[in-house]
Amino acid sequence: MRCVEKFVETYKKEPMAVSFCPYRICPIGAHIDHQLGKITGFAIDKGINIAYAPKQNGVIELNSLQFSKRAQWHVSSVLETKENDWADYLRGATLMLSKKYPLRVGLSGVIEGTLPIGGLSSSAAVTLAFLSALCKVNNIKLSKLEMILTAQAAENKYVGVSCGKLDQSCEVFSKKNNLLYLNTKDDTYELIPTPVNMKPFKIAIFFSGIERNLAGSKYNMRVDECRAAAYALKAFSGMEYGKINETYLSDVPYEVYLQYKDKLPESWHKRAEHFYTESIRVQKGVDAYKNGDIETFGKLSFESGKSSICNYETGSEELKTLYEIMLKTEGIYGGRFSGAGFKGCCIAIINPEYEESITKKITEEYLKAFPNLKGKFSVHICNIANGVEV
Repeated sequence: MRCVEKFVETYKKEPMAVSFCPYRICPIGAHIDHQLGKITGFAIDKGINIAYAPKQNGVIELNSLQFSKRAQWHVSSVLETKENDWADYLRGATLMLSKKYPLRVGLSGVIEGTLPIGGLSSSAAVTLAFLSALCKVNNIKLSKLEMILTAQAAENKYVGVSCGKLDQSCEVFSKKNNLLYLNTKDDTYELIPTPVNMKPFKIAIFFSGIERNLAGSKYNMRVDECRAAAYALKAFSGMEYGKINETYLSDVPYEVYLQYKDKLPESWHKRAEHFYTESIRVQKGVDAYKNGDIETFGKLSFESGKSSICNYETGSEELKTLYEIMLKTEGIYGGRFSGAGFKGCCIAIINPEYEESITKKITEEYLKAFPNLKGKFSVHICNIANGVEV
């Protein structure tokens, strides 16, 4: 691994260990975890590696192979405000962990991402890989849920992204050859084994060539619109309501939405429409997966992508183009934007027999539309995998 080579080159010694966290994909259930909805997910066999060793003086010193600037802070004196660089997620994770457990030992580390940044929850993956390493050197043992909540708190409270638990949960709970079915309202989940009668599939990642930044995107605005829709629906129907930042569409029955949806402003109506139809797609997708029906599961993922464009109104021109090409490509069961869907990548569930032709067609048609992205666009074929070791 390049991170190990760089660690040895920098510190003139071998690392104590390498922490790994996989990236994740969400085939059905996108954009509803922050409304405490139900989602599906896989971890994939690509992710973040951190080669590290303890530092007894409490200093954390991190280098990234993706970014030139080195980051450094002390476990007991993390700045309360972010510095607006790549290491903010990790400063936030240090701060959130220190609120529950005493931290005395720091670490030196080198971070390596095995895929381009954007759409695969790289922020959650690097945070979880870092947390795993920091806990190890401080002899702290977190439960899986503690890992998820600590990483989420770093994003919500420190970085300022109003994300739900989808990313972290997929990267922790997932298991190879299983579909994760998670209720983000109460953190109950089911691991659904891939049926023996299901046709083989792999995961294709089509990286648009444009990286994204959630904190600078319209992500938080979409979350606010969902909450506003839930708040209004509660008011129209006479339901009790409290603080708007504690209001979720999952609190509002589908029947209430159907009765009062026409009273909502158009943008709120669309966000709510995505939430309720996506929730229905998740349940149908789970049923299809249990039955070994990868074609129906894939079709529902395509429908999820369409709703993200029409109702959730995400997607750059690059991602919309990728999605349209995917729809017309033989051998792709289904797919959609990955992550927030403003930049980043599309994911596809593919028939492995068509791997070569899919790669060729997607690449040719996408670069025909965006020739300026030659050398930046890339295709990566992955398998589903286990979540991070806790």
